[in-house]
Amino acid sequence: MPYPVSIVIDPQLERRNRLTVAFRLILAIPHAILVGPIVGASRAGSMGLLAAASFVLAIVSWFTILVNGEHIKGIRDFSLYYLRWRARAMAYMALFVDPYPPFGDAPYAVSVDVIDPPVPRDRLTVALRLPLAIPHLIVLFFLLIGWLVTSVIAWFAILFTGSYPSSFYPFGAGVMRWVLRVEAYLLLLVDDYPPFVLDERVVDQGEGHQGGLRQESRS
Repeated sequence: MPYPVSIVIDPQLERRNRLTVAFRLILAIPHAILVGPIVGASRAGSMGLLAAASFVLAIVSWFTILVNGEHIKGIRDFSLYYLRWRARAMAYMALFVDPYPPFGDAPYAVSVDVIDPPVPRDRLTVALRLPLAIPHLIVLFFLLIGWLVTSVIAWFAILFTGSYPSSFYPFGAGVMRWVLRVEAYLLLLVDDYPPFVLDERVVDQGEGHQGGLRQESRS
């Protein structure tokens, strides 16, 4: 089966709005304050307000899941709300689209779908969630540096040509999806271990790790 977190992006690579691209970092500030900049998942000090609240609630959920094996619905709904908002803001900051992202839930060129994990939850992988995520955080540190470099080049390319370099998009979109899958894992929205892949087609075909400790290839 495919990984339980799927992110669909409808990119806008051509006929771009050079004016909004030129001021993209400034225009994105309100969203960055609320849901964090692109690097928010890797650096706690750069989290947005909703991001910080989501991770504080994840600590609460960590205890409740260990005690009764269930995720409090209100906390889960808030975390999903944050993750959807963050995905839209990230796509805008990453120059994948030009329309300004909505504040909250509304139709946009990016959608996130998270399948509920089985109940009761896998208490062992929940208990070890943070150390299990460390390998991903290390890999994402380097991927985000590469993404920053390609995004700067894309910014200049759009200003001069009006198009986002199509050769950069698979890498950028892959890193963005990777970040969001790891955030969903850290927020305890899923128990399946995130796959170490950039290609979403591989994820859709089920190349992931079941649980946090068992490394089984899915088919």
